[in-house]
Amino acid sequence: MKQALILLNMGGANSIDEVELFLRNMFADKNILPINRYLRSFIGNIIVNKRIDEVKDNFNKYLGGKSPLLDITNQLIKKLETKLDMPIVPIMRYVPPFATSALEKLKSDGIEELILFPMYPQYSTTTTLSSIEDIEARCQEIDYNPKITVIEPYYDDYDYIKLIAKKIIEALDTEDSKEYDLLLSAHGLPMSIIKAGDPYEKQIEANVSALKIYLHERGIEFHDIKLVYQSKVGNSAWLEPNLTDVLRNPTNRKVIIYPLAFTIDNSETIYELDIENREIAQKIKYQDYRVSKCFNDDNEFVDLIVKKIEK
Repeated sequence: MKQALILLNMGGANSIDEVELFLRNMFADKNILPINRYLRSFIGNIIVNKRIDEVKDNFNKYLGGKSPLLDITNQLIKKLETKLDMPIVPIMRYVPPFATSALEKLKSDGIEELILFPMYPQYSTTTTLSSIEDIEARCQEIDYNPKITVIEPYYDDYDYIKLIAKKIIEALDTEDSKEYDLLLSAHGLPMSIIKAGDPYEKQIEANVSALKIYLHERGIEFHDIKLVYQSKVGNSAWLEPNLTDVLRNPTNRKVIIYPLAFTIDNSETIYELDIENREIAQKIKYQDYRVSKCFNDDNEFVDLIVKKIEK
């Protein structure tokens, strides 16, 4: 059976012109705003119109006019291609490369099984489910009926936990971990989505628990380890505690932040964590503020993906 590997992600604007496309597509997603489509369109328009200028400005000032996500994903794919004998393509949810063109090519190439690897370690209806439903809908549109295999969430996988620890230690460099608070920053979600049964919060907490055990067993001690949530939008109740609130009320002025719900660096890690929140820390005189890199194209992440596919 001819197989292909698809790396699923939300995507990031590849140019200033795509910022609006990303925001409009995201807030038109029924999994992001789970309300009737007329109300979703109305609320989505309000959110986009309110945020568009600021987001574009930040992309111009701090990100060189584009998200690094697709370029890094393509670097990862180049490494994967040396270890896997199958086509490997990125498919983004809200900006190109979209599903339809990639699936049309895979169909014409006679691919009979699609292996979907979510670049989200924890399952959420807003990420994993949204991406899978998108693939299924586009396949139906082009009358393509491959076998679809989805790689399970890997938030507590040993190799995944080991790689997080490696990235945290890399960011610490030669500093003493005992002097730092480790803030594990996960992307936030509205409480309404969690209360509707989304397993994301439970998987995030299990992820944190597994990492704490791993670090403890290896004698890597921090002043404190805290789970925090970032990227809140709007006034509704979201998962707590919020990263910004935690930074504004320091119990320790040396922190290292690890972006827990991300595998590839993007605007939410590079701008939100490393620039926007760093400014808060600097204003209230933190002694040290460090942000760990995501896995990106790390060779051990390549090996993790290969191991999951070969299983």
